[in-house]
Amino acid sequence: MANTPRSRPDHPVYVIGGGPGGLAVAAALRAQGVRAVVLEKSEAVGASWRAHYDRLRLHTTRRLSALPGLPIPRSFGRWVARADVVRYLEKYAEFHELEIVTGVEVSRVERVGEDWLLHATGGRQLTGRAVVVATGYNHTPRLPEWPGRDAYRGELIHASAYRNPRPYEGKDVLVVGAGNTGAEIAADLVEGGAARVRLAVRTVPHIVRRSTAGWPAQRTGILVRRLPVRLVDKVGELMGRVSIPDLSEQGLPRPDTGLYSRLREGAVPVQDVGLIDAVRKGKVEVVGAVDSFDGDKVLLADGSAITPDAVIAATGYRRALEPLVGHLGVLDERGRPATRGARAPREAAGLYFTGFTNPISGMFREMAIDAEKIARVIRKSAGRTVTGDPGAPTR
Repeated sequence: MANTPRSRPDHPVYVIGGGPGGLAVAAALRAQGVRAVVLEKSEAVGASWRAHYDRLRLHTTRRLSALPGLPIPRSFGRWVARADVVRYLEKYAEFHELEIVTGVEVSRVERVGEDWLLHATGGRQLTGRAVVVATGYNHTPRLPEWPGRDAYRGELIHASAYRNPRPYEGKDVLVVGAGNTGAEIAADLVEGGAARVRLAVRTVPHIVRRSTAGWPAQRTGILVRRLPVRLVDKVGELMGRVSIPDLSEQGLPRPDTGLYSRLREGAVPVQDVGLIDAVRKGKVEVVGAVDSFDGDKVLLADGSAITPDAVIAATGYRRALEPLVGHLGVLDERGRPATRGARAPREAAGLYFTGFTNPISGMFREMAIDAEKIARVIRKSAGRTVTGDPGAPTR
C-alpha cells in the first residue's frame, strides 16, 4: 500500500449510487470535462424510485426538481408521479451519455496515498481520484425491535414492501408512523377499500398543505430556510393555524414544538395528500404508538390492544453507511455524513456526500445544487481531464 503511485489524471471519479443524486453529480462532472463512473448495485438506475409505492409523487414541483442539464418534461405534470420519475432518470442517463456500471456494489472505501480504493462486488478493486457517495437517504428499511414482534401472528411488513392497497381491500390495517410515507399510505388504503385504517402516532407531526392558492410549500421552504429558527417556527405556527384545521378531537392536536426546530432534529413536515380529510371524516383513526406485540394483538402505549389483520410499519430508513465509510471517521453520532455537498471531510479529502438530507426546499433541488458545486470543486482540485470513451472501470 505504501508504494501506491500518486493519483493519475486517468483515474476516474467514482460515484456510488445510480439514483438522482449520483446521476446529477456524474452529469455535472462530465460537463466539467471530468470522467465519472457511476457504480450502481442494482440492474438499473433509480432503483429506490422503482421500488416505491405506486401512488407516490414528488412533493416538490416539476420545475424545481429538475437535475442539471435536463428539464423534467411538462407532460409529466406539476407533481411528478413515481413512474415518471423513473422515466426521467433513465432519460437523464441517456441524454448525458453517462458511464454507468450496474450490478456492482461497493462494500468499502479506503484512502491509499492520494487515491481512493473501492472494494466492490466480485473482488473488484477500483482506483479513483475522488469518490462521491450517493447511496440514498432511504437506503435500509428500519423496523423497530418491538417486544413480541417476531412471534406476531398477523401480517407485518415495512412500508418499503407496500405497493398499492389491492391486497388490503376489506381488511383492518394499522399503519405505524405519521411521517409522509405513513400518512400517504393510510390515505391510499382508505381510497383503496380497506375496511378499517388506523394510524399509530408517537409524535404528532407538523402538517402542511402541498400547495395553497397555487403557491407550493416548497417555495416557502426555499424562502425561509436561511432565516432564524425561531422566526420560521413562528411563521409556521401562524400558517398552520390558518391553513390546517384543528384535529385535536380526532387525536392529532397541534404540535407543541416549532416546525423548523423539529426539522433541524430530522423530522420533516407531512405534506397533506389526503390525510386531513380522511382523519376529519373518521376514515383514518389515530391511535397511540405501538408498544409491543402479543400473539395476534398489537399493544399500544396507552395500554389498549387491537387486533388488525395487517400492520404496515412506516418507521423510516437507515443510511447504512458504516460498513462503507464508518472506519474513516466521517459520520456523526447518528450515522449521517458529517459534511455534505462540496465540503469534503477534513480527514478525507476527495470524499463527498450528496442526498443525505431531506430539506424543506426539496431534496431533488438540493442534490442538483450539490452536484454542480461538487463538480466544480473536483475540477478545480484535480485539473481538467478530457472525458474519454466510456469503458470498463479502472481496476
